[in-house]
Amino acid sequence: MNIAFFLTPKSEIIYENTESTMRQVLERMEHHSYTAIPILDRDGKYIGTLTEGDLLWKIKNTPGLSFRNTNKVLVRDIERRKVHEVVTINADIDSIIGLARNQNFVPVVDDEGVFIGIIKRSDIIDYCYTFINEKKKIG
Repeated sequence: MNIAFFLTPKSEIIYENTESTMRQVLERMEHHSYTAIPILDRDGKYIGTLTEGDLLWKIKNTPGLSFRNTNKVLVRDIERRKVHEVVTINADIDSIIGLARNQNFVPVVDDEGVFIGIIKRSDIIDYCYTFINEKKKIG
């Protein structure tokens, strides 16, 4: 099965770019109740995923940094503590199932590394649940 079936396109998700401020990311994540958000560069290439934990560690490890002055910190200056693996649109379902075990979503890029969307863990779980139930009906 082609993973495009599971793709939530870039136009339907929230992401930030490396030039955004920490305050912008915090507010966007809070507004949408997200715990992680994809980060893109100016060319639309996937750079990584920024998590709530990354933001907390940045505040903890930066003397004098508080919510009030997070507008002075750029996303590109926030260390990401975990590498979120990506797949290309040509990947197979087996490769994304393994990644989704440890990631809320799997970023999808084209052959040039340009971000085209995500595959949500919940969509993969729904697919697996339906597949299992269909097998039970047949077998």
